[in-house]
Amino acid sequence: MRLKIITHEKLVFDEDVDEIYTKGTAGEFGILPKHIPIMSALDIGVTKVIQGGKPRYFTTMGGVLQFKDDEAIILTPTAEDGKDIDVVRAKEALARAREKLAEKDAELDIKKTEAAVARALARLKATMSN
Repeated sequence: MRLKIITHEKLVFDEDVDEIYTKGTAGEFGILPKHIPIMSALDIGVTKVIQGGKPRYFTTMGGVLQFKDDEAIILTPTAEDGKDIDVVRAKEALARAREKLAEKDAELDIKKTEAAVARALARLKATMSN
């Protein structure tokens, strides 16, 4: 089956895969060849694909997945191949976001800061898996 991961800026991935596992807003799910058509809103997380028995990981920062006729398309604001992620930068971003959450006096947008934590964790998970 074919998987395309597309952001506003570029085509991140466009290859044949054997399996797809991702995180929807209602939980994690997997897709195998000949799956029934599905459309799902995606949460911030990691999309794992299996190609020739080997896993590959991508961050997908929300968006939507559509699967039909053995083709999956993920449209997401941001996606990164796990092997291309700067681990040091991701760890620094996670530390900054957690510090903001820990500041009791800080005036901050809790939802934005929690999303920053989730993005950083997804990036780290994608890099550790590769």
